[in-house]
Amino acid sequence: MRQRVYNLLQGLPDASSEEIIDVLLSSPNARLERIVSHGQASPKDFWYDQSQAEWVMLLAGNARLAIDQDQHEHDLGPGDSLFLPAHCRHRVTWTDPNQDTVWLALFIDADGAAISHKGLEKT
Repeated sequence: MRQRVYNLLQGLPDASSEEIIDVLLSSPNARLERIVSHGQASPKDFWYDQSQAEWVMLLAGNARLAIDQDQHEHDLGPGDSLFLPAHCRHRVTWTDPNQDTVWLALFIDADGAAISHKGLEKT
């Protein structure tokens, strides 16, 4: 099988009217998505509460994420990542309305198993 190189930042879909989610890889226990936002945010009183753990990385653009138990919102820029354990209530409070915000999100079905995560501090 001939392998192809893909660039996750080229040929982006138009997300000006709604967020676009592309599933890049999937297996019974994991799913990798590219999410393109352009000014979208979660509805005011909506919280994600997922049965899967999620590791998210911002590839391009800017966003702000709120986590239910945190006192402050998290500003994300290119290269920033965040690990959200299963049932960690969170919401997107803002994405840049002037440019595409591109996310890479890995969802992991851990079936109650512990997930090891190495977080690197933001400089």
